[in-house]
Amino acid sequence: MKLGARVFKTGVAIVFALFLAELLHLPSPVFAGIAAIFAIQPSIYRSYLTILEQVQGNLIGAVVAVIFGLLFGHHIVAIGIAAIIVIGLMIKFKLEKSVTLALVTVVAIMEVQGDEFLMFGLIRFATVMVGVFAAFVVNLVFIPPRYEVKLFTTINSLQDDIIRWTRLAVRQASEHTSTKMALTKLNNRIADVDILYSFYKEERSYFRNRKYVKARKLVVYRQMIVTSKKSLELLNRLHKHENELGNLPDQFRLMIQERLDFLLTYHEQLLLKYTGKLKPEHSQWSQHDEYLQRNEVMEIFIKQIALAQELEDEEEFSSYHLLYILSRILDYEENLEHLDTLIVSYRSYHSKEKNEDLEEEFY
Repeated sequence: MKLGARVFKTGVAIVFALFLAELLHLPSPVFAGIAAIFAIQPSIYRSYLTILEQVQGNLIGAVVAVIFGLLFGHHIVAIGIAAIIVIGLMIKFKLEKSVTLALVTVVAIMEVQGDEFLMFGLIRFATVMVGVFAAFVVNLVFIPPRYEVKLFTTINSLQDDIIRWTRLAVRQASEHTSTKMALTKLNNRIADVDILYSFYKEERSYFRNRKYVKARKLVVYRQMIVTSKKSLELLNRLHKHENELGNLPDQFRLMIQERLDFLLTYHEQLLLKYTGKLKPEHSQWSQHDEYLQRNEVMEIFIKQIALAQELEDEEEFSSYHLLYILSRILDYEENLEHLDTLIVSYRSYHSKEKNEDLEEEFY
């Protein structure tokens, strides 16, 4: 069982909320602890948005609870009707995420009976808000999230696995069922990368120069993710058409293998380049004569397809499926070149920019 930072922060937030409630001598401090549970969020910015939303939601819940308490008393039916009205108002004002905590406020206020109903209602509302603010403070100070480090290391780990399986697939060395299971896991991990990217995008920079750096990083990371998705699409095609790939002429299959080996190595180098482990001018491979240019590769593919169509036994070779593989290779190659351009641009504008946390985590 793996316990993440959010689990620990939730526990700390509950303790801190209960401590503040007891320090302020608020009755029923348990409501502060409950509020802290709902207020913990995965990022500081989301925690800030949650506070704004929960202040509004709790205010709606408190006002409705006080009105119903004064008009209809503390009957259980009145509490239920008040809850229904609060839910309707929350949906109308698009505060659905805070519905649960608003209902806790309604019940906490309306279950108080006696002559000092208004005062107790105000105290219960304050108790809930103490829990919300305690959670925000904990989220801000205790183990602040480092989503850039998590994002890059996740992309790097994912790409390592994609490269490993692609090299096996193009050599016809991977077992079909194992590759299929790996593809399912890789697709799930791509979805996790998208979530981390959204968290990192939501993080706010409070200095103007940092905003420019962050904006360029977002562009680079977005292209990293797109390129990883293109490489995964290529792996899917290699897996799906492994029989057609196996029936290719040896010389032609070797050319595809060498091309992919080079592109995969190029991808590995780009990730190293982003972390400053590789010189910016390195991997400008398109200028080298020893590598086939894109138009030359296309001409070879077209000749091979035309040759295959002239053969009598067309079942051994499918030019239609080969075009799928060709398109994925070219698409992957173009995105690698674009990623290279973005990384070089980022490094040229922000050559002094260093992320020590990232460099410590990565090699």
